[in-house]
Amino acid sequence: MKKPELLMPASSLEVLKTAVIYGADAVYIGGEVFSLRAKSKNFSPEDMREGIAFAHEHGVRVFVTANILAHNRDLPGVKTYFEELKEMGPDALIISDPGVFSIAKQICPEIEIHISTQANNTNYGTYRFWYGLGAKRVVSARELSLEEIREIREHIPDDMEIETFVHGAMCISYSGRCLLSSYFTGRDANQGACTHPCRWKYAVMEESRPGEYLPVYENERGTYIFNSKDLCMIEHIPELVKAGIDSFKVEGRMKTALYVAAVTRTYRQAIDDYFISEERYRSRLDHYREQISRCTYRQFTTGFFFGRPDHDTQIYDNNTYVKEYTYLGYIHDRNAAGLYGFEQRNKFSVGETIEVMKPDGRDIPVTVRAMTDEEGVPMESCPHPRQKIYVDLGIELEPFDLLRRKEDA
Repeated sequence: MKKPELLMPASSLEVLKTAVIYGADAVYIGGEVFSLRAKSKNFSPEDMREGIAFAHEHGVRVFVTANILAHNRDLPGVKTYFEELKEMGPDALIISDPGVFSIAKQICPEIEIHISTQANNTNYGTYRFWYGLGAKRVVSARELSLEEIREIREHIPDDMEIETFVHGAMCISYSGRCLLSSYFTGRDANQGACTHPCRWKYAVMEESRPGEYLPVYENERGTYIFNSKDLCMIEHIPELVKAGIDSFKVEGRMKTALYVAAVTRTYRQAIDDYFISEERYRSRLDHYREQISRCTYRQFTTGFFFGRPDHDTQIYDNNTYVKEYTYLGYIHDRNAAGLYGFEQRNKFSVGETIEVMKPDGRDIPVTVRAMTDEEGVPMESCPHPRQKIYVDLGIELEPFDLLRRKEDA
């Protein structure tokens, strides 16, 4: 059996480096234009160059999303953008629009083209269509079952790749084609500006009684009728592999480094354990479940993989994430005094117990012994996010060790 690629999202250069160090085989990112995550930080041209170089130095591939559904006004800019990407040298472009696809083939034919889930890829005829035009890979629609994916694998060329989402947020609409954001706010989800109205709270209004809002109560908090659970297939690695999926994709180009580190490391362990032996993998299922919960998440579902889901796919009683840990930052360097430096992301104090998350799988509780600013002035706490500080945690640390704090239940 072919070992699948673990494909992780990155919202910024920091998160890309985290994904690489914590075990990703490939990372997908968006530039400042033509990507379906306009509200994420995204990559400047300079950061994109640095990120691609960093990933390639570590043997990791980088895919750039250009998966908007383009309007006439977009096409000249797409051409210019692809000319810039040609010089940067990413490993693939993720595209959904046929017009954008044609421009990519013209401008940078040496770069692989992957067809986005946004193109609604639900059958093997669609896969063969894109393969005939020169696509290397197609991302399956999230509505597909494992049985349908197996059937696609049987009907496409051996060298054509199937990429499938295995973890992360689910859209309520058909492979992401949602109009709610456009109707409510004028921000087009298919242009990357989705305001996520599926997470909002709704009520019913009867036509003859305008202004009288009737809540559809599921509990005292109200109803969230469009709000899907998060996909999680960590307990089903064998089924995913046997279906013939080439790339396991994780959603989350708006997520933190903590989320990406925790999910990358856990899926990396699970995939590697399975390819050692299925017995080893199954013996560690409790470990994977516990690790995957150490980042923000909604309740989990297996989506459509085992057939059309029941009502449990929807969360009716809340629209919030479960948050068990807070991200504090990751280690950059060490100063002359022997303290370890990083850019602090959330407040913590001397005397607190926090946790060091290491790429090799270890999680080490430590007490913050001392803290200084960049000039070496002692501090008891650092209330200002993104300030560079130095800490003594009483243990040896390495670059990219991640610091987090467990929150009270």
